[in-house]
Amino acid sequence: MKRLVILGGGYGGLRIIERVLSSNLPDDVVLTLVDRMPFHGLKTEYYALAAGTQPESNLRVPFPSNPRLTVKFGEVVEVNMNEQLVRFADGDSLSYDWLVIGLGCEDRYHNIPGADQFTCSIQTMSSTRQTYAAINSLKPYSTVTIVGGGLSGVELGAELRESRADLNVRILDRGPSILSPFPKKLQQYASQWFIEHHVQLVSMANVTRVEQGVVYNHDQPLESDVIVWTAGIQANRIVQNLPIEKDNIGRAKLNAYHQVPSHPNVYIVGDCASTPTAPSAQTAEIQGDQIALVLVKDIRGEELPATMPPLKHRGFLGSLGKKEGFACMGKVSLVGQMARIIKSGQLWLYKKHMG
Repeated sequence: MKRLVILGGGYGGLRIIERVLSSNLPDDVVLTLVDRMPFHGLKTEYYALAAGTQPESNLRVPFPSNPRLTVKFGEVVEVNMNEQLVRFADGDSLSYDWLVIGLGCEDRYHNIPGADQFTCSIQTMSSTRQTYAAINSLKPYSTVTIVGGGLSGVELGAELRESRADLNVRILDRGPSILSPFPKKLQQYASQWFIEHHVQLVSMANVTRVEQGVVYNHDQPLESDVIVWTAGIQANRIVQNLPIEKDNIGRAKLNAYHQVPSHPNVYIVGDCASTPTAPSAQTAEIQGDQIALVLVKDIRGEELPATMPPLKHRGFLGSLGKKEGFACMGKVSLVGQMARIIKSGQLWLYKKHMG
Protein backbone atom coordinates (compact mmCIF):
# COMPACT_ATOMS: atom_id res chain seq x y z
CA MET A 1 0.00 0.00 0.00
CA LYS A 2 1.08 3.57 -0.72
CA ARG A 3 0.23 6.52 1.47
CA LEU A 4 -0.92 10.05 0.62
CA VAL A 5 -0.68 12.23 3.73
CA ILE A 6 -2.23 15.68 4.02
CA LEU A 7 -1.05 17.85 6.91
CA GLY A 8 -3.74 20.33 7.88
CA GLY A 9 -7.52 20.22 7.52
CA GLY A 10 -7.84 23.83 6.43
CA TYR A 11 -9.39 25.27 3.28
CA GLY A 12 -6.71 23.94 0.93
CA GLY A 13 -6.32 20.53 2.54
CA LEU A 14 -10.05 19.83 2.53
CA ARG A 15 -10.42 20.94 -1.08
CA ILE A 16 -7.69 18.47 -2.09
CA ILE A 17 -9.33 15.65 -0.12
CA GLU A 18 -12.70 16.38 -1.72
CA ARG A 19 -11.27 16.37 -5.24
CA VAL A 20 -9.00 13.35 -4.76
CA LEU A 21 -11.73 11.20 -3.21
CA SER A 22 -14.13 12.05 -6.06
CA SER A 23 -11.57 10.95 -8.65
CA ASN A 24 -10.53 7.46 -9.65
CA LEU A 25 -7.86 7.08 -6.98
CA PRO A 26 -6.00 3.75 -7.27
CA ASP A 27 -7.09 1.12 -4.75
CA ASP A 28 -3.57 0.70 -3.36
CA VAL A 29 -3.40 4.31 -2.09
CA VAL A 30 -4.34 5.11 1.51
CA LEU A 31 -5.34 8.73 2.28
CA THR A 32 -4.52 10.15 5.73
CA LEU A 33 -5.48 13.60 7.04
CA VAL A 34 -3.47 14.97 9.98
CA ASP A 35 -4.75 17.81 12.14
CA ARG A 36 -4.43 18.94 15.74
CA MET A 37 -8.17 19.71 15.94
CA PRO A 38 -11.04 17.19 15.53
CA PHE A 39 -12.85 19.50 13.09
CA HIS A 40 -12.28 22.08 10.36
CA GLY A 41 -12.25 25.59 11.85
CA LEU A 42 -13.65 28.45 9.77
CA LYS A 43 -10.61 30.65 10.21
CA THR A 44 -12.02 33.51 8.15
CA GLU A 45 -14.65 33.93 10.88
CA TYR A 46 -12.41 33.72 13.95
CA TYR A 47 -12.80 37.47 14.44
CA ALA A 48 -16.47 36.89 15.34
CA LEU A 49 -15.56 34.33 18.01
CA ALA A 50 -13.00 36.74 19.48
CA ALA A 51 -15.59 39.54 19.59
CA GLY A 52 -18.20 37.29 21.20
CA THR A 53 -20.76 37.47 18.39
CA GLN A 54 -20.47 33.85 17.25
CA PRO A 55 -20.22 30.72 19.42
CA GLU A 56 -17.39 28.35 18.63
CA SER A 57 -19.88 25.66 17.56
CA ASN A 58 -20.87 27.85 14.58
CA LEU A 59 -17.26 27.89 13.37
CA ARG A 60 -16.78 24.13 13.34
CA VAL A 61 -17.28 21.91 10.29
CA PRO A 62 -16.87 18.11 10.57
CA PHE A 63 -14.09 16.48 8.59
CA PRO A 64 -15.25 14.35 5.65
CA SER A 65 -16.42 10.84 6.46
CA ASN A 66 -15.22 8.38 3.85
CA PRO A 67 -14.05 4.76 4.12
CA ARG A 68 -10.89 5.66 2.18
CA LEU A 69 -9.96 8.50 4.55
CA THR A 70 -8.17 8.06 7.88
CA VAL A 71 -7.93 11.04 10.24
CA LYS A 72 -5.00 11.25 12.66
CA PHE A 73 -4.86 13.89 15.39
CA GLY A 74 -1.53 15.25 16.51
CA GLU A 75 0.90 18.17 16.65
CA VAL A 76 3.44 18.03 13.82
CA VAL A 77 6.95 19.02 14.92
CA GLU A 78 9.06 18.04 11.89
CA VAL A 79 8.89 16.93 8.28
CA ASN A 80 11.92 15.00 7.00
CA MET A 81 11.63 14.97 3.22
CA ASN A 82 14.66 12.72 2.70
CA GLU A 83 13.26 10.03 4.98
CA GLN A 84 9.67 10.75 3.85
CA LEU A 85 8.62 10.96 7.48
CA VAL A 86 6.38 13.22 9.58
CA ARG A 87 7.22 13.43 13.29
CA PHE A 88 4.80 14.38 16.07
CA ALA A 89 5.14 16.01 19.49
CA ASP A 90 4.23 12.75 21.27
CA GLY A 91 7.13 10.92 19.61
CA ASP A 92 4.98 9.16 17.03
CA SER A 93 5.82 9.28 13.32
CA LEU A 94 4.08 8.72 10.00
CA SER A 95 5.64 7.75 6.67
CA TYR A 96 4.36 8.88 3.30
CA ASP A 97 4.78 8.41 -0.42
CA TRP A 98 3.14 11.73 -1.28
CA LEU A 99 2.79 14.61 1.14
CA VAL A 100 0.71 17.79 1.10
CA ILE A 101 1.64 20.46 3.66
CA GLY A 102 -1.20 22.84 4.47
CA LEU A 103 -0.38 23.89 8.02
CA GLY A 104 -1.34 27.54 7.66
CA CYS A 105 0.39 30.60 9.01
CA GLU A 106 1.53 32.27 12.21
CA ASP A 107 1.55 35.87 13.36
CA ARG A 108 4.49 37.90 12.11
CA TYR A 109 5.79 40.26 14.79
CA HIS A 110 8.42 42.09 12.69
CA ASN A 111 11.00 41.74 15.51
CA ILE A 112 9.07 44.28 17.61
CA PRO A 113 10.05 43.76 21.27
CA GLY A 114 7.23 42.38 23.40
CA ALA A 115 4.77 41.92 20.53
CA ASP A 116 4.75 38.13 20.85
CA GLN A 117 4.47 38.26 24.65
CA PHE A 118 1.90 40.93 25.34
CA THR A 119 -0.59 40.73 22.48
CA CYS A 120 -3.53 38.45 21.71
CA SER A 121 -4.01 36.56 18.46
CA ILE A 122 -6.78 35.22 16.21
CA GLN A 123 -4.56 32.94 14.11
CA THR A 124 -5.66 29.63 15.67
CA MET A 125 -8.83 28.41 17.32
CA SER A 126 -6.93 28.00 20.60
CA SER A 127 -5.49 31.53 20.55
CA THR A 128 -8.88 32.97 19.51
CA ARG A 129 -10.53 31.35 22.52
CA GLN A 130 -7.99 33.11 24.73
CA THR A 131 -8.59 36.42 22.95
CA TYR A 132 -12.34 36.01 23.44
CA ALA A 133 -11.80 35.41 27.16
CA ALA A 134 -9.53 38.44 27.48
CA ILE A 135 -11.86 40.84 25.62
CA ASN A 136 -15.10 39.66 27.12
CA SER A 137 -13.74 39.76 30.66
CA LEU A 138 -13.08 43.50 30.35
CA LYS A 139 -14.98 45.98 32.44
CA PRO A 140 -16.97 48.76 30.72
CA TYR A 141 -14.89 51.69 29.41
CA SER A 142 -11.81 49.48 28.98
CA THR A 143 -9.65 49.99 25.88
CA VAL A 144 -8.88 47.45 23.16
CA THR A 145 -6.13 48.26 20.67
CA ILE A 146 -6.00 46.35 17.40
CA VAL A 147 -2.58 46.52 15.72
CA GLY A 148 -3.10 46.15 11.97
CA GLY A 149 -5.75 47.66 9.72
CA GLY A 150 -5.97 44.90 7.13
CA LEU A 151 -9.01 42.68 6.60
CA SER A 152 -8.68 40.77 9.89
CA GLY A 153 -8.19 43.90 11.99
CA VAL A 154 -11.06 45.74 10.31
CA GLU A 155 -13.51 42.86 10.69
CA LEU A 156 -12.53 42.33 14.32
CA GLY A 157 -12.79 46.04 15.11
CA ALA A 158 -16.25 46.36 13.57
CA GLU A 159 -17.56 43.20 15.18
CA LEU A 160 -16.18 44.26 18.54
CA ARG A 161 -17.82 47.66 18.28
CA GLU A 162 -21.22 46.01 17.78
CA SER A 163 -20.57 43.40 20.45
CA ARG A 164 -19.23 45.73 23.16
CA ALA A 165 -20.46 49.29 22.67
CA ASP A 166 -19.14 50.06 26.17
CA LEU A 167 -15.50 49.59 25.16
CA ASN A 168 -13.05 52.05 23.67
CA VAL A 169 -11.67 50.57 20.43
CA ARG A 170 -8.73 51.82 18.39
CA ILE A 171 -7.05 50.47 15.27
CA LEU A 172 -3.41 51.21 14.52
CA ASP A 173 -2.26 50.89 10.92
CA ARG A 174 1.07 51.73 9.35
CA GLY A 175 -0.49 52.94 6.09
CA PRO A 176 -2.33 56.16 5.28
CA SER A 177 -5.65 54.28 5.50
CA ILE A 178 -7.08 51.00 6.71
CA LEU A 179 -7.53 48.32 4.02
CA SER A 180 -4.70 49.93 2.05
CA PRO A 181 -4.33 47.05 -0.49
CA PHE A 182 -8.01 47.40 -1.46
CA PRO A 183 -9.80 49.88 -3.77
CA LYS A 184 -10.09 53.46 -2.55
CA LYS A 185 -13.88 53.28 -2.42
CA LEU A 186 -13.73 50.47 0.12
CA GLN A 187 -11.07 52.22 2.19
CA GLN A 188 -13.18 55.36 2.43
CA TYR A 189 -16.39 53.47 3.19
CA ALA A 190 -14.83 51.44 5.99
CA SER A 191 -13.05 54.48 7.45
CA GLN A 192 -16.30 56.44 7.53
CA TRP A 193 -18.07 53.51 9.19
CA PHE A 194 -15.52 53.49 12.00
CA ILE A 195 -15.70 57.26 12.44
CA GLU A 196 -19.50 57.10 12.71
CA HIS A 197 -19.25 54.24 15.22
CA HIS A 198 -16.66 56.00 17.38
CA VAL A 199 -13.70 53.74 16.69
CA GLN A 200 -10.36 55.57 16.79
CA LEU A 201 -8.28 55.12 13.63
CA VAL A 202 -4.57 55.83 13.92
CA SER A 203 -2.86 55.94 10.52
CA MET A 204 0.87 56.03 9.69
CA ALA A 205 1.50 54.16 12.93
CA ASN A 206 4.90 52.79 13.83
CA VAL A 207 4.73 50.33 16.71
CA THR A 208 8.17 50.28 18.28
CA ARG A 209 7.56 48.00 21.25
CA VAL A 210 4.83 46.43 23.37
CA GLU A 211 4.69 46.02 27.12
CA GLN A 212 2.02 44.67 29.42
CA GLY A 213 -0.96 46.96 28.87
CA VAL A 214 0.95 49.42 26.70
CA VAL A 215 1.63 49.64 22.97
CA TYR A 216 4.17 52.25 21.86
CA ASN A 217 3.38 54.15 18.67
CA HIS A 218 6.40 56.20 17.52
CA ASP A 219 7.71 55.51 21.06
CA GLN A 220 4.65 57.21 22.57
CA PRO A 221 2.73 55.00 25.04
CA LEU A 222 -0.90 54.08 24.37
CA GLU A 223 -2.43 52.37 27.36
CA SER A 224 -4.57 49.37 26.45
CA ASP A 225 -6.36 46.76 28.49
CA VAL A 226 -6.15 44.25 25.64
CA ILE A 227 -3.92 44.42 22.56
CA VAL A 228 -4.80 42.23 19.57
CA TRP A 229 -2.18 41.62 16.87
CA THR A 230 -3.40 41.47 13.25
CA ALA A 231 -0.32 43.07 11.66
CA GLY A 232 0.93 40.41 9.31
CA ILE A 233 1.56 36.70 8.91
CA GLN A 234 4.38 34.32 8.10
CA ALA A 235 4.54 30.65 7.16
CA ASN A 236 4.14 27.93 9.74
CA ARG A 237 7.44 27.14 11.45
CA ILE A 238 7.40 23.57 10.07
CA VAL A 239 7.79 25.01 6.56
CA GLN A 240 10.21 27.69 7.75
CA ASN A 241 12.48 24.90 9.03
CA LEU A 242 12.52 22.97 5.77
CA PRO A 243 15.87 23.10 3.89
CA ILE A 244 14.31 24.66 0.78
CA GLU A 245 14.13 28.06 -0.89
CA LYS A 246 11.67 30.42 0.80
CA ASP A 247 10.43 33.99 0.43
CA ASN A 248 10.85 36.80 2.97
CA ILE A 249 8.02 35.53 5.19
CA GLY A 250 9.15 31.90 5.17
CA ARG A 251 6.77 30.58 2.51
CA ALA A 252 8.05 27.83 0.25
CA LYS A 253 8.98 28.66 -3.33
CA LEU A 254 7.45 25.97 -5.52
CA ASN A 255 7.44 24.85 -9.13
CA ALA A 256 4.48 25.31 -11.48
CA TYR A 257 2.83 22.17 -10.05
CA HIS A 258 2.97 23.44 -6.42
CA GLN A 259 5.69 20.91 -5.64
CA VAL A 260 8.92 21.40 -3.72
CA PRO A 261 11.41 21.37 -6.64
CA SER A 262 13.94 19.14 -4.87
CA HIS A 263 11.23 16.75 -3.62
CA PRO A 264 8.38 16.65 -6.18
CA ASN A 265 6.38 14.20 -4.07
CA VAL A 266 5.86 17.05 -1.56
CA TYR A 267 3.18 19.65 -2.31
CA ILE A 268 2.48 22.81 -0.32
CA VAL A 269 -0.88 24.57 -0.22
CA GLY A 270 -2.27 27.73 1.31
CA ASP A 271 -0.47 30.25 3.53
CA CYS A 272 2.76 28.20 3.51
CA ALA A 273 3.10 28.51 -0.28
CA SER A 274 4.70 31.50 -1.97
CA THR A 275 2.15 32.48 -4.62
CA PRO A 276 1.61 35.64 -6.70
CA THR A 277 -1.81 36.11 -5.10
CA ALA A 278 -2.32 37.24 -1.51
CA PRO A 279 -2.72 34.44 1.05
CA SER A 280 -6.39 33.73 1.70
CA ALA A 281 -8.89 30.90 1.98
CA GLN A 282 -9.79 31.46 -1.67
CA THR A 283 -6.16 31.18 -2.78
CA ALA A 284 -5.82 27.93 -0.83
CA GLU A 285 -8.91 26.44 -2.46
CA ILE A 286 -7.91 27.43 -6.01
CA GLN A 287 -4.44 26.05 -5.38
CA GLY A 288 -6.04 22.92 -3.87
CA ASP A 289 -7.98 22.28 -7.08
CA GLN A 290 -4.76 22.35 -9.08
CA ILE A 291 -2.82 20.20 -6.62
CA ALA A 292 -5.56 17.56 -6.63
CA LEU A 293 -5.43 17.39 -10.42
CA VAL A 294 -1.64 17.01 -10.46
CA LEU A 295 -1.60 14.60 -7.51
CA VAL A 296 -3.96 12.12 -9.13
CA LYS A 297 -1.91 12.14 -12.33
CA ASP A 298 1.29 11.81 -10.29
CA ILE A 299 -0.12 8.84 -8.35
CA ARG A 300 -1.29 7.13 -11.53
CA GLY A 301 2.05 7.72 -13.21
CA GLU A 302 0.46 9.83 -15.94
CA GLU A 303 2.07 12.76 -17.69
CA LEU A 304 1.51 16.09 -15.93
CA PRO A 305 -0.14 18.99 -17.77
CA ALA A 306 2.23 20.98 -19.96
CA THR A 307 1.16 24.21 -18.26
CA MET A 308 -0.91 25.23 -15.27
CA PRO A 309 -3.46 28.06 -15.25
CA PRO A 310 -2.73 31.14 -13.12
CA LEU A 311 -4.28 31.41 -9.66
CA LYS A 312 -7.12 33.82 -10.34
CA HIS A 313 -9.34 35.22 -7.62
CA ARG A 314 -13.07 35.69 -8.10
CA GLY A 315 -13.00 38.67 -5.73
CA PHE A 316 -13.14 39.17 -1.98
CA LEU A 317 -15.69 39.89 0.73
CA GLY A 318 -15.43 41.65 4.09
CA SER A 319 -17.83 42.51 6.90
CA LEU A 320 -18.45 45.58 9.02
CA GLY A 321 -20.45 44.04 11.81
CA LYS A 322 -23.55 42.01 11.08
CA LYS A 323 -25.36 44.50 8.83
CA GLU A 324 -22.81 46.09 6.52
CA GLY A 325 -19.82 45.01 4.49
CA PHE A 326 -17.73 45.51 1.39
CA ALA A 327 -16.88 43.43 -1.67
CA CYS A 328 -14.79 43.57 -4.80
CA MET A 329 -15.71 41.34 -7.76
CA GLY A 330 -13.56 42.02 -10.78
CA LYS A 331 -13.63 45.75 -11.35
CA VAL A 332 -16.85 46.21 -9.38
CA SER A 333 -16.71 47.42 -5.77
CA LEU A 334 -19.77 46.98 -3.58
CA VAL A 335 -20.46 48.40 -0.11
CA GLY A 336 -23.33 48.30 2.37
CA GLN A 337 -25.96 45.73 3.27
CA MET A 338 -25.87 43.80 0.00
CA ALA A 339 -22.15 43.08 0.37
CA ARG A 340 -22.80 41.71 3.87
CA ILE A 341 -25.67 39.55 2.61
CA ILE A 342 -23.45 38.11 -0.11
CA LYS A 343 -20.76 37.26 2.42
CA SER A 344 -23.27 35.59 4.75
CA GLY A 345 -24.65 33.61 1.81
CA GLN A 346 -21.22 32.44 0.74
CA LEU A 347 -20.44 31.28 4.28
CA TRP A 348 -23.76 29.42 4.50
CA LEU A 349 -23.13 27.66 1.19
CA TYR A 350 -19.62 26.67 2.25
CA LYS A 351 -20.79 25.22 5.57
CA LYS A 352 -23.67 23.38 3.92
CA HIS A 353 -21.41 21.92 1.23
CA MET A 354 -18.63 20.87 3.62
CA GLY A 355 -21.04 19.58 6.25
